[in-house]
Amino acid sequence: MALLMDTRFLLRKVKDLRSLTPKRNRVKEKWAATHPKYPPTSLALQHFDATYSVQLGKMWPSVRVALLSERKYGALLNNFSHDAVLADLQEKGCRDFINDADTEAQPCLEQVSEEESGDVPVKKSDSDGQQLSPPQLSPNIPQLSPNIKCVVFPRGDITRFKPARPDTYRLLGYYLLDAASVLPCLALNVQEGHNVLDLCAAPGGKTLALLQTQAIRFLCVNDTSVSRTLRLRKVLQSYVPKEFLTDENIRITSFDGTRWGDIERNSFDRALVDVPCTTDRHSLMEDDNNIFSKTRTGERRRLPQVQLALLLAGIEATCPGGEIMYSTCTLSQIQNLSVVEQAIHLAREKHGIHLEVVDLQPFTHMFRKTFHFAPDLHLGGNNSSRVKVSCIFCGH
Repeated sequence: MALLMDTRFLLRKVKDLRSLTPKRNRVKEKWAATHPKYPPTSLALQHFDATYSVQLGKMWPSVRVALLSERKYGALLNNFSHDAVLADLQEKGCRDFINDADTEAQPCLEQVSEEESGDVPVKKSDSDGQQLSPPQLSPNIPQLSPNIKCVVFPRGDITRFKPARPDTYRLLGYYLLDAASVLPCLALNVQEGHNVLDLCAAPGGKTLALLQTQAIRFLCVNDTSVSRTLRLRKVLQSYVPKEFLTDENIRITSFDGTRWGDIERNSFDRALVDVPCTTDRHSLMEDDNNIFSKTRTGERRRLPQVQLALLLAGIEATCPGGEIMYSTCTLSQIQNLSVVEQAIHLAREKHGIHLEVVDLQPFTHMFRKTFHFAPDLHLGGNNSSRVKVSCIFCGH
């Protein structure tokens, strides 16, 4: 009997040991068999090689290398934090690329004729059909907020930033993001007392950049995904004091952004429409949540339609004389220039809204020491007025 009990005890111990064996090893054969032959990253690269090699020509090999290289982050400084992190980062070799902007390198746009520029200058009418003041022919140079600071390591230096530490009020000193993601917020030209709409706000990097201007009277941040909105809320709580996260200052919503024109029309001075896209770098680097997954083929094909609907909603939500920034993190002409062209046409034909595309050449010249910009874009010209749709492609 004692021997039998010992045997049963031994059998139980063997079973316990097996339960500790990693699950992946126990089903290794099946796991290996279900691994896709062509993962989403490979499908993305095949797609980009086929399309961007034609679109970019001789530039594509170097752009391809850049997309496949490790992402280089910038640190967006948090003005709400009480820690003096700028000096510490500068000691490590970082520089504030915004403060280091080359304002003297801007071209004299008065020498460029309207016919040569390829812009689409049109005026926006009010509800009575009366036209606003005529476009100003001066260069469109945004007044960069002195409060936004984003530091980067020098070119060729791929040093990684350490995670930000909370200060005595548990606010983090900086937010890590692709430094190019700050550019749309700078080009949006937010001024004191503006009401601003961030239509596709999650995960929150651009929202934080807009708040760093310390000029916004009211900011509405929205994202269709409830889970992404919850993540956005947590980000804001980690960087912004509670007294600023009130309904009087910031409103966080999870509405369908494509219907925003029906919710609030002619309500905002500025609108940032940072649309979902193929996120080229992520598509080449991460198989997880990859838009080129075969299960998401239909979603990927619908992207231009969704982008167009979002941009039109942002246009409708902006008051006459306001500015709308359309931005993506893809090189695709179908998702960039084509969407803007269609939005301008449909806004005029269906809604009676007249728009003009703003030339961003003076803006891009300011940051040539930090970024490489695509030359000879089809949209963008030398006219600027109070009514604008700007188009910028970030994230690379």
